Amino acid sequence: MSRQNYIEHLKKNFHLAYPVMLSQLGHMMVNVADSVMVGHLGAVPLAGASLANVIFHLLLMFGIGVSYAITPLVAAADGEGNVSKSAVYLKHAIIINLITGLILFAIVAIAGPGLKYLDQPMEVVDMALPYLNIVTLSLVPLMIFQTFRQFAEGLSDTKMAMIIVIGSNLLNVILNYILIYGKLGFDAYGLIGAGYASFIARIILASWMVLYVYHGKKYQPFRLGFKLGNYSKNIFRNMLGLGLPAGIQFIFEVGAFGFAVIMIGWIGTEALAAHQIAINMAAISYMMASGLSAAATVRIGNQLGLKDIPTLRAAAFTLYGMVILFMGICATVFIVGRFYLPSLYIEDTAVIELAAGLLIIAGFFQISDGIQVLSLGALRGLADVKIPTAMTFIAYWVLGLPIGYLLAFHYQMGASGVWYGLLIGLSIVAITLFWRFNHLTKKMLTA
Repeated sequence: MSRQNYIEHLKKNFHLAYPVMLSQLGHMMVNVADSVMVGHLGAVPLAGASLANVIFHLLLMFGIGVSYAITPLVAAADGEGNVSKSAVYLKHAIIINLITGLILFAIVAIAGPGLKYLDQPMEVVDMALPYLNIVTLSLVPLMIFQTFRQFAEGLSDTKMAMIIVIGSNLLNVILNYILIYGKLGFDAYGLIGAGYASFIARIILASWMVLYVYHGKKYQPFRLGFKLGNYSKNIFRNMLGLGLPAGIQFIFEVGAFGFAVIMIGWIGTEALAAHQIAINMAAISYMMASGLSAAATVRIGNQLGLKDIPTLRAAAFTLYGMVILFMGICATVFIVGRFYLPSLYIEDTAVIELAAGLLIIAGFFQISDGIQVLSLGALRGLADVKIPTAMTFIAYWVLGLPIGYLLAFHYQMGASGVWYGLLIGLSIVAITLFWRFNHLTKKMLTA
């Protein structure tokens, strides 16, 4: 690839990716804002937020994975110049994602009280449950937002979602301040106030995105996507065949980090609070890297529609270079700022010291995390989701978590042992997914 081609790919990738990166950062900052503002109330509310967010993030990422089905399909249809096909995908995605959001809320409403049986500190569980119920209800508007966001991204329109997310996050911070601490005549609701703030902000988030797509001049040819009726079982089956494995991929990954929280909860409240701080920081870099992953899905889906495999590979490998550079910078920030960053959340010295140790490990796995999330996006662009799902399961649940458990409890390494297990799992999945993408696209070149 010539230097000029490299620069062109870099520009295209960046213009697609940076709005998604900021949007993903915005989603993450809702929970970061909750954690920072709740952290000032003490270690127990912070640990409660951590425990609730384990369940919430697991369901959220599954829902996001399901919503991702529309993006490669619309990107490929856009590459073909087929407007009606894209509109039909939107129509079906609205139904799939709305039902998904309602099912996820119902799961928590029914099974949420089971947190009491996970051997966690009872004061933490009592804090977590009411907050969890409220933020999980916000998944319904969030899935509606995701439908229209992923549709727009499939058409290479990523900027408006960024603006909408940033606006709703600013609203969330303001509502947090009012409802957590009791300002402007409101009662101080503490952690529950953070849940109400997130719910209100996400209703506005979804409404704004729907109105943008419905009234936007660019989207008028796709108005068929808003009409009810004439649904196709085959299209539902095709979209679920992409979305469900993608959602399960996220369950395996986020679930691994979630089970890590459960194991760390067996150690104690301070360890759980430290984990919440470190995982918040790692999640910020991960969600921003997933913006590059979204760009990979769109670029690869477009080039697949055009049947231009050399350009497809060139775009992908440019994105690999970008994610390695970005995550390398994040690793440096985590390691250098390992004592300062936790101090933004909490003043407890013991928690800060524990979190600092975890941030060093987080720094070590940044590049692996970036490569694996980019590979998942690239493979989604190829509509390859089932084998990567199996690879993810083996890396985290067969290898990473059992190793983490042994290090934490058999070798007495505590929370750090759990995190070393996560480091191993991330490294394995990064290597195997990258190999699969390279292998599949090389075969396409010679086909």
